[in-house]
Amino acid sequence: MAYIGTKPTIGNFQICDPISVVNGQAAYTMQVGSVNVIPQSSSHMIVSLNGTIQKPGGTNPSFTVSGSTITFASNLATGDVIDFIQILGHVLDLGVPSDATVTTAKLASTSVTAAKLNNDIISGTTALTSEPADTDEFLVSDAGTLKRIDYSLIKGGGITEADMYRLTASVSGDLTPISSNIERVDDATFAKIGTGVSVSSGVFTFPSTGLYLIQLIPMFFFDGAADSNINALIEGTANNSSYDTLAVSEVGGDQGSNKKKEGLAETYFNCTDVSTHKIRFSTTSMNNNSLLGDTDKNETTFVFIRLGDSQ
Repeated sequence: MAYIGTKPTIGNFQICDPISVVNGQAAYTMQVGSVNVIPQSSSHMIVSLNGTIQKPGGTNPSFTVSGSTITFASNLATGDVIDFIQILGHVLDLGVPSDATVTTAKLASTSVTAAKLNNDIISGTTALTSEPADTDEFLVSDAGTLKRIDYSLIKGGGITEADMYRLTASVSGDLTPISSNIERVDDATFAKIGTGVSVSSGVFTFPSTGLYLIQLIPMFFFDGAADSNINALIEGTANNSSYDTLAVSEVGGDQGSNKKKEGLAETYFNCTDVSTHKIRFSTTSMNNNSLLGDTDKNETTFVFIRLGDSQ
């Protein structure tokens, strides 16, 4: 609407904190809520001293203002009382809105920019250039409710354990289990994933529970003295005591003298308890034949790959 004369000041009207008079002192600091306040000018103030409204400006003012300091025209004395100081506010200063009074409709579209967002707000202004840490968080909608979830709970499992052992020298005869001449592959280009399995007296222990692919890849050597089948076995236990045959690599027939032949036995092994679920490798019906081994290259090998969580 239109006004005759000066348009009324829309101000942030504030009453200053009480001020105690100091004998012989004229200057005092004005605060609201223990925070210094700065009036636009003395004309934007109402000051009451000893029950009398003080003249704010013009000739012979009763007080002047500089920043947040009010200075009376003369020193105050004991017994003087500053009744109140009211700051009328600045022209066009709408003041501080009351709590919970700014509605969505009052905000213009795109008015909230990234510069106004705290760094704990998901803004998309910074790109992640590597795989997230396990504690990095994503937002998901759970039946319509927005929730946060750690990356560790949703990331793909992948291969977390992969290991390989081999025979370092040939073994012969029926062995239950094969317990000597075993080493983890140690060629310069070899690497395992994860902690790896451990072996003691031919018994292999897993580093963590999970569903494992177990492979026995034997290199058989025939001396020509027998034409019956010879076997290399994968055996497993779920009670750290009794073992069952899980897979067999069986090679037989007349192989001829001084012949080599590679076999394969493999199985999935569901390890639900690393203290009870273990693997060993054995041989049967070997006669005078043997499994080949070499400390410098793979001939007979034992492979362990964790495919995922135990079932």
